[in-house]
Order: sequence, then structure tokens, then C-alpha cells
Amino acid sequence: MITVGIDVGSITTKAVVLRDGKIIAEKIAPTGYQPQAAAEMVFAEVLSAAMLPADDVTTVVATGSGRSRVSFAGRSVTEISCHAAGANFLSPAVRSVIDIGGQDSKALVMDATGRVKDFAMNDKCAAGTGRFLEVMAGALGVGLDAFGPISLTSEAPAVISSLCTVFAESEVISLISKGARRRDIIAGIHAAVAARVVAMAGRIGLTAPVMMTGGVAKNIGVVKAIEARIGSSVIVSPKAQLTGAIGAALIAARST
Repeated sequence: MITVGIDVGSITTKAVVLRDGKIIAEKIAPTGYQPQAAAEMVFAEVLSAAMLPADDVTTVVATGSGRSRVSFAGRSVTEISCHAAGANFLSPAVRSVIDIGGQDSKALVMDATGRVKDFAMNDKCAAGTGRFLEVMAGALGVGLDAFGPISLTSEAPAVISSLCTVFAESEVISLISKGARRRDIIAGIHAAVAARVVAMAGRIGLTAPVMMTGGVAKNIGVVKAIEARIGSSVIVSPKAQLTGAIGAALIAARST
């Protein structure tokens, strides 16, 4: 059986092909301002990578904030369910997931089968998301890829008291004008993101082991800041950004 999961996020669109429960192809591309076009593009490209015609696909399941725009999907499923299923596939021992995407952040607790027991979500404010980090990187003139490594060199993280993106940016600009070190400002930004996300996760109570998913999981500075907040290590898969798409493909296989 061949199934495809497509995760249409605010910043990137991901696609994964599963054949009999094994990943055989994956693709990540920018979403842009046309989610439907982005979904169609990654679908075509991931099938090309798998060397498969569309007719060979049994089912397509869409997830992510733009899932309703994927007209060719057989069904759509919430990100919560898909990240739980994907995390369970990547590491069956995981019992909690923190997902930080471009536009929202989520925390969930699940059982040994990947079934969601409880969750919390922030989709009303950009604070604690990938977009927040993008704005801060712009203010500091640093590429996002460098954010994590730079922050780990800080010995005295700055204090970012505001969790509003607009006010936090003003704080960062003020710190720059006062001569604060860039590495300390970045470390402070990561600490602020961790504080926001862990506070949200605290509403449901995380159970170890904890996995971090989503694009921000690639930022080692945020990962370390979250670990410091929760007092335990966090699992980050090399396929962290693909977790939702993997879960969608798995759900597609189970529902066929």
C-alpha cells in the first residue's frame, strides 16, 4: 500500500510517501501565498522522487494550517493527531510532543499507541513560534540557521520580558543600542520562547520522554532552552520538520 501525507504549514509545505509503513520519499518546499499550489508542487515532486505515478497512491491525507486547501486529498486531519502519530512512528517511547511551527505552537500528551490524551495550543499570538524568531533574526541581522549555535556561546543571556512580538522587537532594538552582545540577546530570545512554550505545555503536564517537532526543532538554542525549563532532555529526530506529514501518511494507511 502506498499513501502520502501532506503538511501545509504557514512557512513550509512537507510531503512524505509511505510504502507498507516505510518512508520511501520526502519533500519540503516553501508554502508561499498559494497553499494549494505548494501542495500540488510537493506532491508531484515527492512522487517523482519515489518514481511513482499518482495512480499508484491509495490515499492522500492533508494536515497543517492549510489542509483545507488541498483539494486532491482524500481527507484532512488536525496537526495534533498527525504529530502524535508521526512522533510515535519516529520514537515509540515518546509520551509528549512539543511542536513549534511557523505560526503556532502545540503541546500534547499521548499513550503508547500514539493516541492523543490531552493537548494545548497557541494559535492566537506569534510569540513562541517560528515567525517570532524570524522577526527577531531580522532585527539582529542574523540568519536563522546561525541563531542556535550563536546562542550557545552566551554566558549571560539578556532578559526579554515581553512575549508580544512587536514589543519584544522593541526590547531587542533597545538592547542593541545599549551595547548588549548579540549572543546574549539571542540566548535571551530563546529563553523567552522556551518560557512561553513550557508555560503552555504546563497546562496539560508533560510526561517524559518528550519529543520536539516542527521547523524550530532544528534550532539547538531553543531546544536547550526548553530542556533547561522542563529539567529533562528532549528528543529531536532528523525528520522533526516532517513529523506532521509522516503522521498524515500513517493515518492514511490506517484508514484505508
